[in-house]
Amino acid sequence: MTPSEQLSSLSQSQRDRLAFVELRLWFMGDIRRQDIVDRFGVQSAAASRDLAIYKELAPHNIDYDLKAKSYTYQDTFKPIFEHAVQRVLTWLTEGFGDGSTVARPVLGGLEIPVSICKPSLTVLAALTRAISARRPVTIKYYSMSSGESERVIVPFALVDTGLRWHTRAFDRKTGEFRDFVVTRIENLVFLNEEPKPNELPDQDFQWTRVVELDLVPHPRLSRPEIIEMDYGMQDGALKVKLRAAIAGYTLHKWSVDCSADHSLRGHEFRLWLKDHWAVYGVKSMLLAPGYEIPTMDRG
Repeated sequence: MTPSEQLSSLSQSQRDRLAFVELRLWFMGDIRRQDIVDRFGVQSAAASRDLAIYKELAPHNIDYDLKAKSYTYQDTFKPIFEHAVQRVLTWLTEGFGDGSTVARPVLGGLEIPVSICKPSLTVLAALTRAISARRPVTIKYYSMSSGESERVIVPFALVDTGLRWHTRAFDRKTGEFRDFVVTRIENLVFLNEEPKPNELPDQDFQWTRVVELDLVPHPRLSRPEIIEMDYGMQDGALKVKLRAAIAGYTLHKWSVDCSADHSLRGHEFRLWLKDHWAVYGVKSMLLAPGYEIPTMDRG
């Protein structure tokens, strides 16, 4: 009996559990019996059977680590289920009912809109394993400014900008924390070493800095009260907190006029960033509509 035939002979609930096993292995790098128990509310014996069945169906995908007491991903891994990209991304960020909180701190739990820019699952899986294991990786990267290059990066988060996915990582080539577009990454290889202290997320000021913004109805609009209703504003403003590293992406996605004199006139601009000094020094603001670095003369 082929793996496909074996899968079809199982109940839908068991196939769902085996698909979860595969996702955890592929994207998180390991799985424990308790993960299945927590996710599906089954008994430990049933979780053990699920792992045994998956190992029988895909022996080259999974191994048991006696020291860690967990089942681990193998480099010979080949998925036996078909996984839609958008559904995988939803699982990584939202968990779709997953009782485990493992994915949330790794990926940030960011919202996913429908996207026409879909990353390779192979690259995405390798990145999430690297993030989960806290390991540097070598990559081939394609940049709009410098073309193809080999780099060593230390990724620690995935970010959905609404237009594309990127990983936030320390880049050893430039010695800086940067954003790398996932669809431009190829040939990702793990390095068996720990990140250096200066490569850890707490050293990324743009990531750890949180900016507090007041978004108000665009002054050109004749009925600001309707915009206040749309966004549930209090006292005429929508107060939001964003990481500096993603602020520009988010304000672009929300079509917020970030010019100091609210000069943008497109119909998409229903909101205006009231205080452009609040984002002074935020590098990602280069992507925000109409934003220009203010001069120190505030008069």
